[in-house]
Amino acid sequence: MIAPRLARLRPGPRFRDKADYEAALAKLQRKMLSIQQAYWHAKRRAVIVFEGWDAAGKGGAIRRLTERLDPRGFHVWPIGAPTAEEQGTHYLYRFWRRLPAPGLIAIFDRSWYGRVLVERVEGLAPPRAWKRAYREIVEFERLLAEDGARVVKVFLHITPQEQLERFAERMETPEKRWKLGQADIDAHLEYDAYFRAADDMFAKTSWSGAPWKAIHADSKWRARVDALAHVVDELGKGVDLSPPPLDPDFMKAAKRLLDGRKRKR
Repeated sequence: MIAPRLARLRPGPRFRDKADYEAALAKLQRKMLSIQQAYWHAKRRAVIVFEGWDAAGKGGAIRRLTERLDPRGFHVWPIGAPTAEEQGTHYLYRFWRRLPAPGLIAIFDRSWYGRVLVERVEGLAPPRAWKRAYREIVEFERLLAEDGARVVKVFLHITPQEQLERFAERMETPEKRWKLGQADIDAHLEYDAYFRAADDMFAKTSWSGAPWKAIHADSKWRARVDALAHVVDELGKGVDLSPPPLDPDFMKAAKRLLDGRKRKR
């Protein structure tokens, strides 16, 4: 399998205007709703992972992905630093606890890949631990896939110049300032180290059952559509999206009820 490499990514074509973008997005959102319904009725499970640079648009992509879905059928897990309790357990423990039940979709805004990204770059895990994690992560995802869960992984990539522009926008917009902290600034200063860590992650954890999709995200509109298109393609493979037939007995009972309602009018 050919893994992505960040240096090879190129931005996709920009949309002509907002109407063009919204039309493309709406079409994919309708398809995603059909997929959610199919997974619910067939009791399938899906795990969607979003990774990427700070301010790359993970939250915005997730918001568009879930905008038209039934909220009862999915859960978004924003992942931050582990709690004191979680630090005393295996790093995958907190993710096992958040895996979806049959019929549901779990979306991770950051994930177990923190082990080989932030924990590697910031020195929060010793080299022997994060190097071992590549194998552990693939085995973890393989267990999920072999148990019937679909695993989809998306990485949103932005250039350091674009990241600084988005940091500046957050500083200048009061309602967005909460999104920017010292950790974001520190990570930007380690951009090259994160760049190398991401390429290593792609090379060592892209496998046939859960390949990485890296998306050039300097254009927010293009990135959102590309991310949603990839999720839709991966979750829809081999899945019957047609509505399930209604139970014949229910159909008869409903017909009697509705026919009686018509007669009373």
